[in-house]
Order: sequence, then structure tokens, then C-alpha cells
Amino acid sequence: QVQLVESGGGLLQAGGSLRLTCAASGRAFSTYPMGWFRQAPGKEREFVAAVSWRGSTTYATNSVEGRFTISRDNAKSTIYLQMNKLVPEDTAVYYCAARNPTVTTYDYWGQGTQVTVSS
Repeated sequence: QVQLVESGGGLLQAGGSLRLTCAASGRAFSTYPMGWFRQAPGKEREFVAAVSWRGSTTYATNSVEGRFTISRDNAKSTIYLQMNKLVPEDTAVYYCAARNPTVTTYDYWGQGTQVTVSS
């Protein structure tokens, strides 16, 4: 079992930066691939970025590539999403999620943190 709590969301102007944090509990955290997802009003939840259990491999969706960086610190049981050059289209509730490495779906989710970017 993994419990996840996101923080760091807020309201800011376009062009700004924000770092989201996801604190995890559970002994299996360091073995789980982790990801960030987001859901904008009226839209389906979408994948943003993912990081391997060791942190050596990362992935990001095209719309955030080059602006967002995912990372993790297994010693602190924490993952991060550094978001730069934010645009209004990044406005959404951001969720972190954990995936048991034996399956392909994300089974553990945080409660989400709101990010609002004004133009």
C-alpha cells in the first residue's frame, strides 16, 4: 500500500514557475514507478509525466516537454514536478500516482492539488 499527498499548487500568472510535491508513505514506495496526471475542468484526466522507480528514466507528454520536469527522492519518499513557463492551458487539478511495477495501471492516487494559471 502507498498513500500519497500532493502539495504546492496555487494561483500564478502565465510565464511563472511552480513546484509540486508528492509525499508518499508505505515501504514499497521506492520500488514503484510514479507519475503526475492532471484534470482540467470539463476534461478527462490526462497523463503529464512519469519517472521510473530508480529515477533514472523519465517521460513527459508533448505539451509539457521542455517545460515540466519530474524527479524523485526515494530517501525522502517524495516526487516532484517542476513546472516552468506555465500557460493558462496548464490550469488543472494535478494528481500524483503510484504504479505497482507488476501491472500497467496506476493503482494509488493522491487527493490532488489545484494549479491555476492566469493570462
